[in-house]
Amino acid sequence: MKFAASDIHISIAAEPLFEIFGFPVTNALLTGVIGTVITVAVLAGVAGRIKRGRYNRFVGLIQWVFEGLIKSIHDIIPDKQMARKITPLAVTIFFFVLFNYWLSIMPGIDSIRIGEVPVFRSLVADLNFTLGLAIITIITVQVYAIRHLGVFSNASRYFRNPLKDPVGAFEGILELLGEFSRGVALSLRLFGNAFAGEVLLVVIAFLTGYMAAVTLPIFMAFELFIGFIQAYVFFVLTLIFTALAVAHHGPSKDSSDDHSLTAIAPKPVPARK
Repeated sequence: MKFAASDIHISIAAEPLFEIFGFPVTNALLTGVIGTVITVAVLAGVAGRIKRGRYNRFVGLIQWVFEGLIKSIHDIIPDKQMARKITPLAVTIFFFVLFNYWLSIMPGIDSIRIGEVPVFRSLVADLNFTLGLAIITIITVQVYAIRHLGVFSNASRYFRNPLKDPVGAFEGILELLGEFSRGVALSLRLFGNAFAGEVLLVVIAFLTGYMAAVTLPIFMAFELFIGFIQAYVFFVLTLIFTALAVAHHGPSKDSSDDHSLTAIAPKPVPARK
């Protein structure tokens, strides 16, 4: 996409920069490598400082965020064993998405170019990455569900005998379609927000001209906040999908009375005499 009478060049797809043994290296992939190095370096550095007892404000901030994430995990997934299993994936997704989203906001990231192709582009603004991350999340959730429920009990969420339980069979089809829609929603939500943020900053910089030094910091601060929100949303949705998957208890003896896939309603508390 190129705006008429302007130098704004916007591409929805990540653009290749060079090839390594026939494998195209895109600007999003290059930025993703840098984002991975930053994520590992920051978290490893913070962990090392905590072990040595060397605290500062940055270490305290990361530790505060980490403790908040752990609390959210236990609030959404009451099962301590399952919460412990999902913690590495969920926390890694949060920090990885956060740092890569913030890379797209750094000054000058769109000004370094090879021809008309920007050298750097946010990894989370590449639909290939967000779709891949969503697929990994959905598959991992299924693995946890199988380990927690068993193969056949987990399969009963989607496949039931339509002759014995027609309503349950229809619900199973909806649940199966829901798994695909969740993956699509995860990928498109993150991609849409990251790509829109990059476009917003480029357009604001072009429209404001010499005043960009004044206007851009305001929008960059806003995008930093949006990046945190998007990382946290992906994190929470991963937990929710896991909680829904492992909360299934299979069809009841009289499945015509209750077809809930998520939770058993709490028993009423008897009134005091």
